[in-house]
Amino acid sequence: MRKPRDYDAELKALENKARELKTRKVQRLGELVIATEADALTADELAGALIVLAETTDAGKREAWAKRGAAFFQGRSRRPASAPDRERGGAQTQSGGEQPASGGTGAA
Repeated sequence: MRKPRDYDAELKALENKARELKTRKVQRLGELVIATEADALTADELAGALIVLAETTDAGKREAWAKRGAAFFQGRSRRPASAPDRERGGAQTQSGGEQPASGGTGAA
């Protein structure tokens, strides 16, 4: 005879897994914001920029952003020593120079 399935336990396990995945996603997005030095922006600025990005349907812009993002991650893997430099205060100097370039790309 088969053992009856415990649907409540399975559902609870699935809910826990979904919660864990959502938490991991939020954490990784936060890490991405920090890694790109976008944490120097206000929440309103960051939200506005993300809304514009999400609403953009221009395939050319999206492809350019994807290439720039890929280059960012490739550059980070080659320069692991740069992360501590940013934590010591280098982020303010660098983010000021990078924000107009990012904004220019998003506005074009």
